[in-house]
Parts: sequence; C-alpha cells; structure tokens
Amino acid sequence: MAHIHEKIDFTVAIFVVHDAKVLLIHHRKLNKWLPLGGHIELDEEPEQAALREAKEESGLEVELLGERPPTTEPGTRALIGPRFLDIHRISDTHEHIGMIYWARIRSGDTTLAVEEHHDIRWCLSDELETLQPAMSNAVKWYCRKAIEEVSSARHQVPG
Repeated sequence: MAHIHEKIDFTVAIFVVHDAKVLLIHHRKLNKWLPLGGHIELDEEPEQAALREAKEESGLEVELLGERPPTTEPGTRALIGPRFLDIHRISDTHEHIGMIYWARIRSGDTTLAVEEHHDIRWCLSDELETLQPAMSNAVKWYCRKAIEEVSSARHQVPG
C-alpha cells in the first residue's frame, strides 16, 4: 500500500447493493464492519482503485454508479464522481480522505478474502444494528443511504 503522505491518504469505499442488501466485510486488522475499499495506489485513478478493491476483497466485478460529466477531451478525462466524500481519523497522526461510491454487481461470486477479513456478508438495513462488533453510525448511515438510493434506481449506470 502506497502512502501519499505520512499524515494523509486517499481511499475508496464501495457500498455494493443487491436485492436491498449491502455487502460488508469484518476487517481483520481494524476489527470493524466496513464496506469494501482501501487505498488509492499512486499509479491509479479513484475509479480503478474502487474496481480493484471490490474484486480483491469480494471476488465481484462491480459497476460504479454515478454521473460522468461529458467533459472528456485531450488532456482531460472525466471521472464518475463519488456519491460522498469524508475524512476520517485512522490514528493520532494519520487520516484518510474517503471517496464513497455506490455500486452494483456485474458478475462473479462473493468470496471471503481470508487474509484481510474475518467475514463477508450481505445485510439488510435492519440487520446493521445487530452486527458485532457494532458498526459506526457514519458507516450505518452510508449503508442505509446506499440501499435506499440504489434500490430505488435513483442512480444511473455510467455510460
């Protein structure tokens, strides 16, 4: 994992929704329930990082949902905008700027990345309250918002 700076990194979080459920992992190192995601490497764009992390952590090929502006031209490539951005503290001296994406499955079968996670599961909105260890309120909010928006098809697949 490449760090852009000792104090801050850019990351992606991918909330994959299918049948009104969101895909979550129980992270080994952090001992937290989280969406798929991780660091944006120095040689990749946010979209590439999101697709790579989703595949590595779940075995799934996903499609990111959101809008890509029609502004690609020589020297500029438009990207799908994340649904949300946040900044969160990892330690007393390190933070992550998180690019938060909604996604749907394109293909593949859900697979546990045993070296990184204790568990992987699809959760309904009301199941978020029963996860152990307890999930942060911020992650629960994103889960519920992703389920609501993707299930109601308010987000288009990029073209």
